[in-house]
Amino acid sequence: MTENAWNRWPSREALSREGVPRARRALAWTTRALALGALIASTFANSHLHAWGAAAGVVGILVCAVAARAFWRTTLEHRLLPSLGLLALLLAIATVGQGMGFRVPALVLWCGCAISAIERLPLAAALPVASVALGAYAAVNNDVWLTTVATTVGLVLGGYVLRLDAEARGSAHRLLAQERAARLAEAESAALAERTRIAREIHDVLAHSLSAQLVHLEAARLLIERGADRETILERVVAARGMAREGLAETRQALSALRGEMSPVEDFLSELVATADGAEVTVTGERQALPAEASQAVRRVAQEALTNARKHAPGAKVHVRLVYGEHEVTLDVRDSGGPPGELSGSGAGYGLLGMRERAELLGGSLDAGPDEEGFVVTLKVPV
Repeated sequence: MTENAWNRWPSREALSREGVPRARRALAWTTRALALGALIASTFANSHLHAWGAAAGVVGILVCAVAARAFWRTTLEHRLLPSLGLLALLLAIATVGQGMGFRVPALVLWCGCAISAIERLPLAAALPVASVALGAYAAVNNDVWLTTVATTVGLVLGGYVLRLDAEARGSAHRLLAQERAARLAEAESAALAERTRIAREIHDVLAHSLSAQLVHLEAARLLIERGADRETILERVVAARGMAREGLAETRQALSALRGEMSPVEDFLSELVATADGAEVTVTGERQALPAEASQAVRRVAQEALTNARKHAPGAKVHVRLVYGEHEVTLDVRDSGGPPGELSGSGAGYGLLGMRERAELLGGSLDAGPDEEGFVVTLKVPV
């Protein structure tokens, strides 16, 4: 054994009753009670004791019970000196009991001290205590030497087996506690991830809806400042109202998506481009049901790309292309370009950043930038 093994206490889980089945506890206490009762009865029945001797025996039993309980407590707290002191008290009581004629209880007490020391103390302290206790037992025992040797060896092995059993139980208890903690952490992580996903969905819906409304309301404000006619201004206000309705519908759709009730992506894209002038959608490849996160990424990126096209290149033709591949789905949103709109400078510029973060969270990618004619956004998501 290593030096650490000699000086190491059994774990607190091993020394406590944690993890011990209730039936096993009941059986152990019943066995102890029956053995103690039989021992006391046989001792007082076979001993010629006067009243003071009987009283001393009763007092000794009570002191032993209190000392044994205190020893259990001190070893549970890993307090070495008090534990050794209590064992010394029990050994002394056994010696006094032997001198007063309580031979059998003294033998049992010596054996119990040896087993308890090996089971509950560091081995460096347990072996000397066990040697003293078993030496006293061997000196008083009247059996032949071979029987005495076999008994002492059996007691040492029994104490060590109890120690190993307690350590195994303590290890199992610690592993169970660690597993519970890991499950709790996993549940908290899953809840946090779900809250993050919900927050991202709500943010994307509101950002798209409010940004589209801002485009039309800002245009209406500019028209008012320039003294445009009432019909033109009203057209912008009505368009903003339509965007508000679309935002409400998208919010409901996002809630349905969070519940797993989503329409096919191609149907969503068709409805999306139907509300945008000069936009069209093309779907190629073998259509398949996409995972919820991938489906939501395609939807949100398409919405954001169309909003940016309205804002930065009003009136441009927009072509939305969805390609189903074997291992990934690709969304390509391309506009034909044109003069920048009056609202091209509005917005915080977080749209592309949010789309790219969404793609990277799924192990995909997002590329956005100008091409030969206008601007193109390309999303690739593994499926």
